[in-house]
Amino acid sequence: MGKVKREWQDQDTILAYFGKRKRAAIKGYGSFVEKGILQGRRPELVGGGLVRSMGGWSQVLSLRRSGRKAYSDDRVLGSSDFVQTVLLEAEEKVQETLRLNLKITDLSALAGKICERIGIEESDLRSGLRQRPVAKARRLFAQIAVKKMGYSGAEAARFLGVTTSAVNRLAASKETDEMKTFM
Repeated sequence: MGKVKREWQDQDTILAYFGKRKRAAIKGYGSFVEKGILQGRRPELVGGGLVRSMGGWSQVLSLRRSGRKAYSDDRVLGSSDFVQTVLLEAEEKVQETLRLNLKITDLSALAGKICERIGIEESDLRSGLRQRPVAKARRLFAQIAVKKMGYSGAEAARFLGVTTSAVNRLAASKETDEMKTFM
């Protein structure tokens, strides 16, 4: 829907099926998804992984007999290379989250580190101030808490005293340069 950028996702190609202009295409895609939800669970579309993406068990067995290795995961529908890429990206994200969680234990500790680094008071971070350093710190907090540490937007919003949608918008915005220093 264009709200979160994912490197592996080809939004333009998919949206092109639903309209020439981006806004109309997103609306068409949303309508398509809503109609699909109304159809309920369809057994012929359940599952994924290697068997489905290769066209059936005979192709999988043929691949095995030839001695070639294929990556698969029932949660991912796609070629062996695509599955491998998705799984590697997921593993990198898990490792990054674990490294960060070793350094920063909770939201309060995260807020303290960010405020110290940017040079503001924690009370300013949790207030409605819109000064540039405070807004920058709030954005950094949302991005790390939600994207890197795995907190929900609602948890981070309660901590900051802002709305969940505000935190989710901040978390989905372009990553700040300071984020790298926390990794």
